[in-house]
Amino acid sequence: MSRIVETFPYEVECRDPYFIPLADGTRIAATLWLPKDAGPVPVVVEMVPYRRRDGTVFRDAVMHPYTAGHGIAVCRVDLRGSGDSDGILEDEYLPREQWDACEIIAYLARQEWCNGAVGMTGISWGGFNSLQVAARRPPALKAIITLCSTDDRYADDVHYFGGCYLTEDPMWSAFVLAMNAQAPDPQIVGARWREMWRQRLDANTCWSERWLAHQRRDEYWKQGSVCEDFGAIDIPVYAVCGWDDTYSNVTGRLLAGLKGPRKGLIGPWSHQYPCDAHPGPAIGYLQEALRWWRHWLKGEETGIMDEPMLRAWINEPDAPRPFFVEHPGSWVAEPNWPSPSIEQRVLYLNDRRLGTAAESGPALSSRSPATAGRDCGRFGGYGGDCPDLPLDQRREDGLALCFDTEPLAADIDILGAPVLELVAKSDVPRANVAVRLCDVAPDGTSTLITWGVLNLAHRNGHEDLDEVVPGETFRARIQLNDIGRRVAAGSRLRVALATQHWPIIWPQPTLATLTVEPGRSRLTLPVRPARAEDADLPDFARAEIAPRLPTRTEREGRHTRQMTEDAATGLQTIEAVTDYGRIELLDRNITTDSWSRDVFRIRPDDPLSARLDSEYFIGFVSGDAAVEVKSQLTLTGDAETFELDWRITASEGGTVVHEKADRKRIRRDFL
Repeated sequence: MSRIVETFPYEVECRDPYFIPLADGTRIAATLWLPKDAGPVPVVVEMVPYRRRDGTVFRDAVMHPYTAGHGIAVCRVDLRGSGDSDGILEDEYLPREQWDACEIIAYLARQEWCNGAVGMTGISWGGFNSLQVAARRPPALKAIITLCSTDDRYADDVHYFGGCYLTEDPMWSAFVLAMNAQAPDPQIVGARWREMWRQRLDANTCWSERWLAHQRRDEYWKQGSVCEDFGAIDIPVYAVCGWDDTYSNVTGRLLAGLKGPRKGLIGPWSHQYPCDAHPGPAIGYLQEALRWWRHWLKGEETGIMDEPMLRAWINEPDAPRPFFVEHPGSWVAEPNWPSPSIEQRVLYLNDRRLGTAAESGPALSSRSPATAGRDCGRFGGYGGDCPDLPLDQRREDGLALCFDTEPLAADIDILGAPVLELVAKSDVPRANVAVRLCDVAPDGTSTLITWGVLNLAHRNGHEDLDEVVPGETFRARIQLNDIGRRVAAGSRLRVALATQHWPIIWPQPTLATLTVEPGRSRLTLPVRPARAEDADLPDFARAEIAPRLPTRTEREGRHTRQMTEDAATGLQTIEAVTDYGRIELLDRNITTDSWSRDVFRIRPDDPLSARLDSEYFIGFVSGDAAVEVKSQLTLTGDAETFELDWRITASEGGTVVHEKADRKRIRRDFL
């Protein structure tokens, strides 16, 4: 549990609102935390669209005053068109956003309270744009910390993965549709709030229309993907993520791709800051960040760059659960990444066995029902008590083609990305392949370690696609997600191959049969040898945070995930509800209310029966203004097209003031 700290070396002044003028006349709203009587100080910038006064305020309040109280200012910025800032937010990660950031950084560096050195940080969206802005090299930006982000907007974000379409995309789009329909705070922008709101409502649209129009890795996705040119980033980068998060792969890629000063930290966490994260254990992330900022923004010797390049958590074996309070495990360190000490252990997919030598045998086939994947959790975990993590995989294993090792003679630690080199046949030209690596305990419990997917049309890359020839042998390389995991002696490793991974990825139009000839496919497993020096690693400081925001809960939040099956039709329904509750913010006369509901439906014999209904509700009361917005999105499809239906409704004081809806049919491009 995080320790709450109420006194700091410096008293903190909070300036809210703090307006930043841009050259085109746009006024950007921010909150600024300044250490008093500290002289000129560096400033760390966080820029996200999630409304600083009633959205991210709960996490901002426990982090940013802490940093300012230790002598480094923090400026939390509402992006153009979000929160209380002027303008329209038109899409994710646009060049306009990056230009704005460069202008904001220059403005802050010129202020009399600033020493001219600026850092940038953020989690998720803010982690993305920290990397993107670093690549634009604004002169005052000296270092960044990027958390839970990606360097590749196409191959490793919430839209496409392995060339497959993620259901996370329309769910995310439903949230953005509601977020972009929110009103600015009348307490901040005054009487013009309705005019600003009307402009946002009129401009608002469903971003999945655009994302589905780019089903290959084209210029749209390359813009903002810093992996296109790692050399563009020449300032120090600290990359942080968690194994239970969507973005567990980027830290290793950044450490390998960047050439300047860099560090990596991978913990057991989900999509949260490590000082207040679930699953735990949380760490003293804010103290670690201060060491980074003091070194690079103030020129102090904190020792942080004398330490190993990568610190990573190794999860100990544990029974699968829908959510965890804490993962058992331990920290390890690598002086460099990729590490030359990692052993690349090869295992061959033989006759339902994984072996160290290839063995031939009769061909093996599997035809997964469209419902395969049900127990694999959500694409990325959100922590707390959200039941979105993988369950026991025995049902899934029974719907797949499985290959097991003999019981392990000794513990092994996996650190990095397993890779499957698959040699197989498909009976249809378009198919997806899902690969799961599981830990099978002596009692038969199957725990998902990591997984990967590939749309076979993308087996030679994500730009020029080529469907397979039915009945002919193909070769494909499938990289699974990075992981740090110990597998205990006596357990078996299992590779499970399926052609469905619902509801994480959208199914191809037809069921596919995958045929594998034993001995021709192989798994390369990154095994880290045990080291005595791991036991001597210094512990991270205990997690500390500033006092939480004073609130009164009017409705408790709840998180549920229910699965039902119609015995007559086989229709499987998964309903996931995330209720964030109704909360009054006592220090600013604001009440927030939000929930989401996602329903997945599919029949095992018919991939074209797949249907996703996603809705998001946000209520906002500020003073006398009471605003509610609700988005609704439905995705279905036939063999040739996706059908996207969406609607947004906005109300003031219980009266509907705006409705907008559309239906789009979008051609499927090898999906």
